[in-house]
Amino acid sequence: QVQLVESGGGLVQAGGSLRLSCAASGRTFSSKAMGWFRQAPGKEREFVATIGWNGASTYYADSVKGRFTISRDNAKNTVYLQMNSLKPEDTAVYSCAARRYGLPSSKGNEYDYWGQGTQVTVSS
Repeated sequence: QVQLVESGGGLVQAGGSLRLSCAASGRTFSSKAMGWFRQAPGKEREFVATIGWNGASTYYADSVKGRFTISRDNAKNTVYLQMNSLKPEDTAVYSCAARRYGLPSSKGNEYDYWGQGTQVTVSS
């Protein structure tokens, strides 16, 4: 069993930055691909970014490419999402997720464990 706890959300003005963290329990974190997803009010959950087990492979949604960076520290059992040049449309609850496998994926139904999420609000 893997437990995921996100932190780092908050209120920021458009153009600002935030760094989200996701701390994972368990000794198998380093073998798992991780992902960030978000859900805005009244909208479906959408893929944001994913990273493979060793950090070598990363993929992003087109809407965040060039602005967001996903990274991981396997020694700390933590995955990060650095968000720069934030826009009001980035406002959502951001959740991290872990796959049982090491290959990254943009599909939410391929993830086995989910955190509760952290709110990000970007004001205009």
